[in-house]
Amino acid sequence: MVRVRVEALEEYAKAHNVPIMLPDGIAFLTDYMKEHQIKNVLEIGSAIGYSAIKMALVDPQVHVTTIERDQERYNLACQNIRAFGLENQITIFHADAFDVELTKQYDLIFIDAAKSQYIKFFEKFKKNLKEDGTIISDNLEFHGLVHTKEKIESRNVRQLVRKINAYITFLEENEEFTTTFFPIGDGIGISQRKKQS
Repeated sequence: MVRVRVEALEEYAKAHNVPIMLPDGIAFLTDYMKEHQIKNVLEIGSAIGYSAIKMALVDPQVHVTTIERDQERYNLACQNIRAFGLENQITIFHADAFDVELTKQYDLIFIDAAKSQYIKFFEKFKKNLKEDGTIISDNLEFHGLVHTKEKIESRNVRQLVRKINAYITFLEENEEFTTTFFPIGDGIGISQRKKQS
């Protein structure tokens, strides 16, 4: 039985400046899961567990494996997962994603962690994607800054936007995957392996 409301997580994230998916972005993701009958998900970047919980609530048969390196956010995610009674549906690792070796194959890999590492996350975990699986990347518009980078004053933010643009180029030129971009939420990319001719 759900003892807390999802809205409480959204309110906490807003109050504490925790980046979670925007409402239309998470709705797009969960609708995609329903439409494609996604059952096994690997998420890179748990934060407070919001998106993992939303994905697990799609269907009792959904299982989410999620990785979070920040101790405080990991603790909060564990607490939130327990509050929703989803311990059997969500497995969370407290680790740097680059230190995690998985053998399991997933229907969906969701990348929503350090933006500067997206290419490395994609390359590392694509081996864990089922042949007909999907890699979904969030924050490809980065609050609209990807399209207005000349107006960014912060050097760190400019560098981050450059990394996101490099990732978009990586996806566009990828010979193994085809990516479709959606201007939904904070910008979403859906990557699928090209069919072998």
